[in-house]
Parts: sequence; C-alpha cells; structure tokens
Amino acid sequence: MTTPAVQCHIESRFYTSRDGLRLHARDYVPLDAAHEHNLPVICLHGLSRNARDFDILAKHLASHHRTPRRVIAFDYRGRGQSQYDKKWSNYNVLTEAEDVVSGLNALGIEHGIFIGTSRGGLITFVLAGMKPTALKGVILNDIGPVIDGAGLMQIRSYLQHAPRPKTWGEAIEAQKKIMGKSFPALTDDDWRFEVESRYSQKDGILSADYDPRLADTMKGLNAGDRLPTAWPQFMGLRHLPMLVIRGENSNILSKQTLDEMTDVHPAISHIGVEGQGHAPMVHTAGLDDAIAQFCASV
Repeated sequence: MTTPAVQCHIESRFYTSRDGLRLHARDYVPLDAAHEHNLPVICLHGLSRNARDFDILAKHLASHHRTPRRVIAFDYRGRGQSQYDKKWSNYNVLTEAEDVVSGLNALGIEHGIFIGTSRGGLITFVLAGMKPTALKGVILNDIGPVIDGAGLMQIRSYLQHAPRPKTWGEAIEAQKKIMGKSFPALTDDDWRFEVESRYSQKDGILSADYDPRLADTMKGLNAGDRLPTAWPQFMGLRHLPMLVIRGENSNILSKQTLDEMTDVHPAISHIGVEGQGHAPMVHTAGLDDAIAQFCASV
C-alpha cells in the first residue's frame, strides 16, 4: 500500500516569551487553500515531551482530503527546540500557558481546537480562564481534573532515573522495559517513533530532549500527598465540544474520573485505547481519523 504524499508545508517558527526566552513551535500549513475555512489545531504535549509527539497526527490533519487544517505544535520552554530557563521554577503550568498565548499571538492564531496530552491538558484548563475566546473545541489525551497519584509518582521516578542510552537500539530497549507492560499494543514502528520523539542526537550522542532540571519541579512530591484537583477549571470548558482519550492501562486518568467528567459535561465524548497506558499515541489505533472527525464536527 502506497503512503499518500503529505500535502502540507512544515516550518519551524520561533517567537519570544514575555520574559525573553526564544521558544519554538512546528507549523503545519496545508497546501490546499480550503484550510483557511477550517479551524486550526493547537497541540500541547506532556511534561517532558515535545512537539514531535504530534508529527504524524499533524501531517494527517493538515493533509486531510476533506478538511485540511493548519496545525501548530508547541515546544514548551526547556523542551525540544525551545530555550532552557535558567530558573527551573518557571517550569510550571501557568508560565507555560502564558508562553502558549504569546505563541498564538506571534503566529496570528485567534482561536482553534486544542489537543492537550497530559500536562498539555492542564495547560488547556488554564487557557480556558486566561484566554477563553481562543478555545473552540478541546481534546484531552489521558488527562482530567483529577490526577492519579501513583501515575504522578511514576513520572517523577522516570525523570529522576531517566535512562541514558548510547544508541537508538538501546533507547528502544530501555523504553520497552519501562513502558512495555502498559503498552503491549505498540508495534516496532511505534517504539521507534517513541524514542525518536523523546531523544535528540548531536555529535553522535543521544540525550533526552528536555532540560534535566524538570525533575526538580517534582522533588517535593510524596506518595501520600493530597493532590489538588482542577474541577473548577474543567467546568469552565463545559460549553465546548470535548473529546477525551483514555489509555486502557492509564495510571493518570482513572475510569472513575472519566465517568464523573461525562456526568457533568453535556457535550463530551470519549475513546478508550486498548493496549496503551499513559498517554496513548494520538496517531495510532485509529485515533488520527477519530480526531479528524471530531475537529470537522466543531
């Protein structure tokens, strides 16, 4: 089967944060002029991830045969191609939401459909209060107003003891060891995509594509801590169409929280992803088509 050509132009866009950092976003612009009539999609990644997580999905949406649309995938400060912050305490959801607003303004994006994976969903909650007119639809990937503490502790452990592979093969084996039990559905191509999104290579050396000081943001977290919830922020999204994606093996978004979300939101739909945990890859298991269909309905 021949893979169709990508019908979009991909460009790295740089802009300046309010405190002077040089930040980066990937801009996927359809070649089809019809995209100007369709809402753009804004992609927000997880805590230690970057814009490359959305590369396959972004190409799919920007090249869609019926509803091509512009896609912007942000790198938060300290991730991907964005500048690291000398003050690690600035790696917080509020500052990152402000950075997204600066990026939207710089790129001339007034509003769109927001896809938030994990931390990206929390940033979306903040944006609902900070710039409510920007949000026309929301997709939450394995995140809700209540975070499972066990999953957060696992993320902290990963950041504190992140593997340091020397080759791409070692990187794949390391990620399989860490994630394999929760992600039995991933193929060899999926695992390669995972590590190529997570790591960058310079002068033959692999390194995780984020500031190591991100681990400092979680150093005060303890297993017995009572975590704050974001129900008021979630309720601020009740007027918007929403799609929630949950990994079957998620340890961040519980089934109970998802049920409570569906009880209080009048325009919510959800998809369960078999054989994946936190957080599902948004281009696998038919999610790319489901996301395209949701966006077309907004």
